Amino acid sequence: MKRFGWQIALGASLLLASVAWYLIHFAVFKDAHHIFIYLVGDVAFLPIEVLLVTLIIHGLLEKREKTAKMEKLNMVIGAFFSEVGTRLLSHFSDLDPELDHIRESLIVTGAWSDRDFASVAQRLGAYDYTVEVEKVDIAHLRGFLLERRSFLLRLLENPNLLEHESFTDLLWAAFHLTEELASREDVAQLPGTDVKHLGGDIERVYRALVREWIDYMQHLKANYPYLFSLSMRTNPFDQTASVIVT
Repeated sequence: MKRFGWQIALGASLLLASVAWYLIHFAVFKDAHHIFIYLVGDVAFLPIEVLLVTLIIHGLLEKREKTAKMEKLNMVIGAFFSEVGTRLLSHFSDLDPELDHIRESLIVTGAWSDRDFASVAQRLGAYDYTVEVEKVDIAHLRGFLLERRSFLLRLLENPNLLEHESFTDLLWAAFHLTEELASREDVAQLPGTDVKHLGGDIERVYRALVREWIDYMQHLKANYPYLFSLSMRTNPFDQTASVIVT
């Protein structure tokens, strides 16, 4: 009750104010018939008012707020790929023995439509992401991720991430891999069983990265053509990609 005390007090005050004005109206004009006509009319319109304010106007405002949050979140996703994601994708995909089966599907162009993005996303859902972990330079990967550990932590602290579950999963996977590597002092002397365990963590990150990268590219194409152009020229799956415009 204490939590809602001020709401109850405000509601009671408003009701009393309304009753007071009706009493003043009756005292001045002595016309109860007129009061009840408008009272019934106002009550009859109340459901329509609730429909307009609560469902339609509130819905539009909520949609606008969600769009603004997603826009901010896509800025965060862009920062992630610039700082961490694109280089991890490039490194992991180079060690994917089956990549040639899907490489052509990942060469995003300006001619792609939403249907093309959806088709590729569906195909990637059935793809078995594998990385030849024995070829991974674990010491280099460890150093790369530890340098960006605080960056990943700051991203995880962003409350807007609650609006984007798949990207949150990607961040947690990347941070978990960072923590696994940080906990090992000498990664050059790891037994095969431990390397295999790390391989599972790497493949989890790789899988989430590819899926999120496709969604991010679709967002860039629809909203930021200049950033989309740069992303196409730095596509980690395109062996002929070059940032130099020719």
